[in-house]
This record gives sequence, C-alpha cells and structure tokens, in this order.
Amino acid sequence: MKWLVLLGLVALSECIVILPLRKIKTLRETLREKNLLNNFLKKQAYRLSYSDSSVATHPLRNYLDISYVGVITIGTPPQEFRVIFDTGSSDLWVPSVSCVSEACKTHNTFKHENSSTFKNMNKHVTIYYGSGTVRAFLGSDTVRIGNFVSLNQLFGLSLEEYGFDGAPFDGVLGLAFPSISIKGTIPIFDNMWSQGAFSEPVFAFYLSKNKMEGSALMFGGVDHRFYRGELNWVPVTQTRHWQISMNHISMNGNVVACSRGCQALVDTGTSLIYGSTDEANNINKLLNAHVDNSEYVVSCDALRTLPPFIFNINGIDYPLPAEAYIFKDKNICFSVFQGGLESTSPGNWLLGDVFLREYFAVFDRKNEKVGLAPAA
Repeated sequence: MKWLVLLGLVALSECIVILPLRKIKTLRETLREKNLLNNFLKKQAYRLSYSDSSVATHPLRNYLDISYVGVITIGTPPQEFRVIFDTGSSDLWVPSVSCVSEACKTHNTFKHENSSTFKNMNKHVTIYYGSGTVRAFLGSDTVRIGNFVSLNQLFGLSLEEYGFDGAPFDGVLGLAFPSISIKGTIPIFDNMWSQGAFSEPVFAFYLSKNKMEGSALMFGGVDHRFYRGELNWVPVTQTRHWQISMNHISMNGNVVACSRGCQALVDTGTSLIYGSTDEANNINKLLNAHVDNSEYVVSCDALRTLPPFIFNINGIDYPLPAEAYIFKDKNICFSVFQGGLESTSPGNWLLGDVFLREYFAVFDRKNEKVGLAPAA
C-alpha cells in the first residue's frame, strides 16, 4: 500500500487532518523482559470511572498495553509531546518541568515559563488510573494536533507520577465524553469542535498490523482509503466511554461469551481484549492456554489450526483470526483475552487495539455512534 507513505507528514485534505501514529514496544513487553510483569499485574484493579471537581478516576485505564503514540504540541512557541490518544478517558495531561518523580526524568516536560500563551489556573487535580496516579495542576494554553488548534485548552501538568516509570509516552490525550473529565474542564475534541476547528465532528483510527509506521488518527472526517466496504454504524449506549451493545462472541458456531448480550467499550487505551475473569478463562480453555506469570500462554503451533472468534455487533459478524488474538514474543505465544472486569460491570468487554487492527473505527461525536469496517 504505497499510498501510506503520505503518513510521513501530517496531511491536510478537505478539512481532514491525518496524524501519523507510531507502533512502539509496550510496557508489558518491557516488564516481561525484566521479569517484573507478575508483580505489576497483581497490583491492578478495575472499577468504574468517576470524577469530581479535583479528581478523575479511570481504573479501566491500564497503560501496560499501549502500543501506539502520536505527537502534539503545546504552547507558544510549541513544545512537542508523545501522547496516547485514548478513547477511554477524557483528560489531557503532560509532565511539568516541576515534576519531581523519576518517571518525568525520562519524558519531555512542559516548560510553562517559556510559553507566552500559558495561564496557570491555580487548581490542583488528581487522576487515578488502573496502572498509576498523576497529581497535577491545571493550566491553559494553545494545543495543536496537526493543523488543528485548540485555544485556551485546559490540561494537567503533572507534579508527581506513580506507575509510569519506563512508559513509552509523555502524557495522555483523552477522547471520551465530557462526563468523565475533571469537572470544569472541556476535553480537547469538544473544545476544538466548539471553536469551529472542523465541520464534521468525527475522528477515526487506522492501526497497521505489523509495521512500526503507517498507523493513523484522523480528525474532522474519514479517508475512505483506510477501509474496505461500507461502515456499519452502532449507536453509543452510554455517553461516558465509547460504549456499544454486543450480541455475543462465538467460535465454530457456538456462543462462548456474552451469551445474553453485553456492553463493549471500543478502546484505544489497551492493546488487548478484556472481559470478566470467568468468561476470559472459558475462552482461554478453548485455546488450551495455561497461566504463566499472570498471562495465558498458548502453543504457537495452534496459530495454524485455531478458528476465528466472531464478535457479533448490531447483527454484523466481526471475525478475529488466530493471528490477531494470539501474539508471539520471543518464541512464546500469548492469548490476548484477559479477565478482571467483573468488579466493574460483569459481562462487559473492552475491545482494544487487537480488534481495531482488524477493523477501522470511526467515532462520531455529534451523532453518538461508532462506525466499523474491515481495515484496508
């Protein structure tokens, strides 16, 4: 697909900004290499997100498995940051030059004294994630995503970060709904929309399967070259996360999970697929997987014979082949199906990058729906 070379630069065409994303080594892979993964996983917990005037809690945000990052700039003159574009949270934060944590020493930090457009809001906030905590103060400045500009954008500048040591990104840019952002702040997508940055308030993700380069996030419209066939639209059932209804998950014609219907979050904040522990265990039994250091290990030979799992969403089947739900790392193969969501809302699922590499996803903010089509 030679046309993907256009992603070497931010492209602007018919009011669409196409922002290159880069595939990176995940924190899970780094911890596994250092034999620290098991201890990390034992500390994780899952609950529902909530927020108040100075606190936002997003326990579903486990950035252990983030594998795609992109670049934004903040301030005048602009300062550059690598961020996660996360559909499961709504806040924007980057490290402050005043941050005292070890994690900040290996990341780009925002030097607010160097920005002529920065305003200190004199308010401290705390953001809790499943994989860590950020203590920050609120600021306001100009944020740029490609050619789009968000003026007077409120964002967090971290003073302390816990759980982000070794993370392959500087900060997080949330793309979920305003209802789970810190109260009094407006998420960046909504801010750009209100300022007339784009006529079509949509964004979309294309995640390349194997290459480090070639993935893209587009704002303000959809480039049809990134998918095949027609987009199938699914209404959002709860305007907090990008949550949709799923009918069931099947294999070889047999329903193996979500048998009575369930809710699924279309989630760029994780690479894997999460459900309840019981249902994840049942699926992994079908793969003859065994647990090793809190991960499900599968025979690599099974890649050649295992059938696809079928995710039925709004009456449409979305097959996920074995080469998508089993990944290989140094001659060991792992299942992407993980448990742990039963303490939030039993039976619900997170569909992460594993699913989104197979299916191009469009997030329509105005009409509150998600469009899915086979990725090109």
